[in-house]
Amino acid sequence: MEHDFNNKTVIVTGGTRGIGRGIAEAFLDGGANVIVSGRNPTESLPSANGRTALFIQGDVRNAEESQQLIDFAVSETGRLDVLINNAGGSPEVSSEDASPKFTNAIIALNLMAPAVLSQQAYTPMQESSAQCSIINIASVSAIRPSPRTAAYGAAKAGLVNLTRSLAQEWAPKIRVNVIIAGLARTEASADHYGGEDGINKIEQRMPMQRMATPQDIAKACLYLASTSAEYVSGATLEVHGGGEPPSFLSLQND
Repeated sequence: MEHDFNNKTVIVTGGTRGIGRGIAEAFLDGGANVIVSGRNPTESLPSANGRTALFIQGDVRNAEESQQLIDFAVSETGRLDVLINNAGGSPEVSSEDASPKFTNAIIALNLMAPAVLSQQAYTPMQESSAQCSIINIASVSAIRPSPRTAAYGAAKAGLVNLTRSLAQEWAPKIRVNVIIAGLARTEASADHYGGEDGINKIEQRMPMQRMATPQDIAKACLYLASTSAEYVSGATLEVHGGGEPPSFLSLQND
């Protein structure tokens, strides 16, 4: 597999922590120039193989700020080869209590921002001499019910459809793919899954006996962005270790 990204420019939104940081470090290790973005300042930047990511602060839900991210990458490196739409997420809230403002914000972050950023990346990618790649990071919430994060699940499902549409519209110069990321261990996992005890209970029921790591998702991104995947576009790559077992199996054992 060809994972040489020397002199390539890669943008990773939400790339200062969690899965995004792991993705950024993987591309840095492959020789890429990596630009990461985040809404808040960061004390440390992703680094690997003697290289350190560049950082620009901004909210990808704001079209002007996302355009600044694209412009910054091109002005600093002269090109744009890979866009990883990783920024996303949602706190839990009962659907009956979710305000319109809350729902709009979740959809803006998880669907509208990737759509607008991809559109903004279109021109510099078309001007590139090489084939370019957009990779959207979705979630298992896109392909199964997402109680208490319904707007998030709906937005991620929309992201899968957006990926397939853009892949047809923008071929052959730009390949567009989506990763269905499973439950992952990050610095925020303990708070989200009920501490280390909660994580252990979840992992015991998973086919691979563990959650994904940021590196698992990063390896999938390296493949999709590489020349090994030059005919892969419009694809949905499920990186969830076999998926989540249905609840009736656990009920049988109670």
